[in-house]
Amino acid sequence: MADIARLEEVARQVRRDALRMVNAVASGHPGGALGVANYLTALYFNVLNHKPKPFSMAGDGEDLFFLSAGHLSAAWYSVLARAGYFDVGELATFRRLGSRLQGHPSPHEGLPGVRIASGSLGQGLSVAVGAALGKRLRGDRALVYSLHGDGEMQEGQIWEATMFAAARKVDNLIATVDCNNAQIDGPVEEVVSLGSLRLKFEAFGWQVVEADGDDMGALLQGLAQAKVLLGAAKPVALLMKTHMGHGVSYMEGDYRWHGKPPSDEQLATALQEIGETSLGDF
Repeated sequence: MADIARLEEVARQVRRDALRMVNAVASGHPGGALGVANYLTALYFNVLNHKPKPFSMAGDGEDLFFLSAGHLSAAWYSVLARAGYFDVGELATFRRLGSRLQGHPSPHEGLPGVRIASGSLGQGLSVAVGAALGKRLRGDRALVYSLHGDGEMQEGQIWEATMFAAARKVDNLIATVDCNNAQIDGPVEEVVSLGSLRLKFEAFGWQVVEADGDDMGALLQGLAQAKVLLGAAKPVALLMKTHMGHGVSYMEGDYRWHGKPPSDEQLATALQEIGETSLGDF
């Protein structure tokens, strides 16, 4: 049984890490990182069958995760470090010259946990589908997970991959969409309305689960429900409702924090609202 209180504490620390990383270099994407902290924490500390050390690019016998929305890197790096993929102290190098922790993840410098570059939106689902097919062909029963932004659903390649996954009955894949209705240019519904993502995925032949990503318990239930649906000749989409900037009052629900770093004063306010944890800052 999941220790929800412990997972929530880790997620709070991930939010602290992400904000401090972005503030230190006055560059990055804090809003979305705060919104997906619960999901990434739940995945790496409760759901995934994974082996941080030694890290294997192939990941044979392990569940694989692909971050398609690469701008959420600050939260992912924090989770990878806290889960043991690399030293937590390396978080202090985020977005600095020569760092392995680039603004958008890249495997070029050999950062453990990162298997693809994901700076360009729309590509991650294609990779995840390919990885899932590869596992199936090798008789590997491990699963593949991916994370996307709802603004990313405006990319055409997403729907090519969605169609292909259903046609090939890729039923060892759970693709999660962070539905926060916020992208860099404004609310998703005002930039390019997506209509009903549930109806779209179902029309493409997927099974769909919806969950509240701001509630750790509800999110764990959604992930468990999605996993139960696997193996039925259909891929699964988890539509995860979140709020950009979750946990920080002045950021929450405001698309303008998609790519705006907090000032020192704003950071202090945010860290006070999130609160300290037993894990400690890097």
